Amino acid sequence: MTDFDSRGDTEGRPLRGASSTLVRDALETCDPFPGTAGFAGWIDGALVRDVLGRVPLFVEEPVLEGDVSLAPDRVAFSPIPLAEPALVPAGSRLGPAGLEQVWSIPEIDVLEPEASGGDDATAIDAVDDAITTAIDAVDVQNVAVAFSGGVDSALVAELLDAPLYVVGFQGCHDVEAARTAAEAMGRDLTVVSLEPSDLERATPAVARAIGRTNAMDVQIALPLYLVAERIAADGFDAMAVGQGADELFGGYEKVVHLDHRVESETVRGAVQEQIETLSEQLPRDVLAVEAAGVEPVAPLLHDAVVEAALALPPHLLADEDERKRALRAVASRYLPDSVARREKKAVQYGSLVARELDRLARQAGYKRRMDDHVTTYVESLCSSDN
Repeated sequence: MTDFDSRGDTEGRPLRGASSTLVRDALETCDPFPGTAGFAGWIDGALVRDVLGRVPLFVEEPVLEGDVSLAPDRVAFSPIPLAEPALVPAGSRLGPAGLEQVWSIPEIDVLEPEASGGDDATAIDAVDDAITTAIDAVDVQNVAVAFSGGVDSALVAELLDAPLYVVGFQGCHDVEAARTAAEAMGRDLTVVSLEPSDLERATPAVARAIGRTNAMDVQIALPLYLVAERIAADGFDAMAVGQGADELFGGYEKVVHLDHRVESETVRGAVQEQIETLSEQLPRDVLAVEAAGVEPVAPLLHDAVVEAALALPPHLLADEDERKRALRAVASRYLPDSVARREKKAVQYGSLVARELDRLARQAGYKRRMDDHVTTYVESLCSSDN
């Protein structure tokens, strides 16, 4: 995800994540899934960002408001160098003529068994083939896996055959789940044990790197940063993650219950909504990992996997009995059933990072009766760090 193509622009301004030839073809055909794991940067005097926003790209806020001079010092792959950073919208081209939406996430006709002449195995095989394509496309050798013990990271770890690292506080869900999963898989596991001082130290660096201080984003980014920091210290160049599986394959409870958190009245529509949130989530995760000194690798967000997921019939996504049904069916071909069928907690809760950051905020005098007391505490750490 961090490769640069100096041919991206005639003046040598970089394109990140894909070749200039591939991106030019995608622009010409308006193909949202040209076979990449994301891209962003300069192409022929304009800026582009892929349809899922897998590669962060920022401009000064006035550029998006109408000033499109696009001086190089007003464009960055991180918010840090800019005074008023704003994300370039996913799927867009920003050039001298203004902002143009080039790519959008399609609503693909699902692969119903009766239409395909097969059964559910046809769709599951397509997902399996897509994940194999994505794994084959990973072009880094020295990689470790951020491993929670859930099906997403376990499948990535098994197919990459890479070392496993889990992060969390003593007694947390993720460390125990990772230990039992690693044992079932016959794999060694490195546990990155956290102390409150780790959060106090890392919070300002994480907030600066992701350009956000709100509690939820910082709580999610902190475990990623801290495990990536250890992986970098151990000499690895990249960290693989299972990001994207919940959004693509129906991993959230809300897509089954269709509660107030979704607008759609169908599972397929609710999953589509979750996919569309990736463009805001992924920059946070990518920037946190990069700030720790390693390259993020997210095979389950490769174009091939996205297309296969979009083509799944709703009953292979999620229902009251099982979520991520198609992905678990693929995983069961490679993993012990106890791992392939395991549920997981969100990383900020499974690692106890959210709980401990809340505790630190209250110890510092920011009580829960205050509005958004954890965010206020994060902002205070950032201010004192300057």
